Amino acid sequence: MTTFGQRLRQSMAARGPVCAGIDPHAGLLRQWGLEDSAAGVREFSLRTIDALYDRAAAFKPQSAFYERHGAAGVAALEETLRACRDAEVPVIADVKRGDIGSTMDGYADAYLSGPLKADAFTVSPYLGPGSLEATARRAADLGGGLFVLALTSNPEGAQIQHAGSPSVAGRVVEAVAAWNEEIAPGSFGLVVGATIGDGARRLGIDLPSFPGVFLAPGIGAQGAGADELRQVFGSGIARVLASASRSILAGGPTAAGLREGFARTLAAVESALGQSESR
Repeated sequence: MTTFGQRLRQSMAARGPVCAGIDPHAGLLRQWGLEDSAAGVREFSLRTIDALYDRAAAFKPQSAFYERHGAAGVAALEETLRACRDAEVPVIADVKRGDIGSTMDGYADAYLSGPLKADAFTVSPYLGPGSLEATARRAADLGGGLFVLALTSNPEGAQIQHAGSPSVAGRVVEAVAAWNEEIAPGSFGLVVGATIGDGARRLGIDLPSFPGVFLAPGIGAQGAGADELRQVFGSGIARVLASASRSILAGGPTAAGLREGFARTLAAVESALGQSESR
């Protein structure tokens, strides 16, 4: 059985380092001429996958936009996740779960097996990163992975993530690095916003030494581009999976528009990679 880390790195090498977010919020549904309903969410998602399955290194559906439509919305999420698997594109369920014990086991079962199966899912470590270690081991047993919130792109995150000495974020990075070394190399990544500037360095966090992949939101509509990626990740930029949603999805509803938005995002990330490697 291949690990999630192996599958993701293979996909990034083949298609480039961009993850396409699937965020069917009400404004985009209107823009695409779709109903704000479970049926509209389903159509939006499947069109995005059809347009980008041969370009995106991964897909990342945001569960909130499905859950708001109740059981029918969750059914649309099931179909979206299945379509990603059928297209053989790694899929990250963006659910940001975080709990303890049997509850966390339930989330692992939900998002790493069964109808809602993804290759990985996002988790919150703010009940203590140790509360997620059993989930990391469970993920590895199932061939899956986790992306752990560490230094997020929202300004409010710094109130908790920057606190302490060493910082809370630093402790999270340390824990997830250990999982990569002890449980399943490369299968556990960090969510680090591309808009955090020199935040990691100011906290004494050496991101380039982290052994996993960085899922980096903030590209495009949130303002981050090649310069911001280089500033945040430095020599670790080759392990960045840049996540973009609005800057890609705003090109819809046509496949050509989605591909154009994706191509712009990919060009910005590849520019950062090329300039970093030339130094």
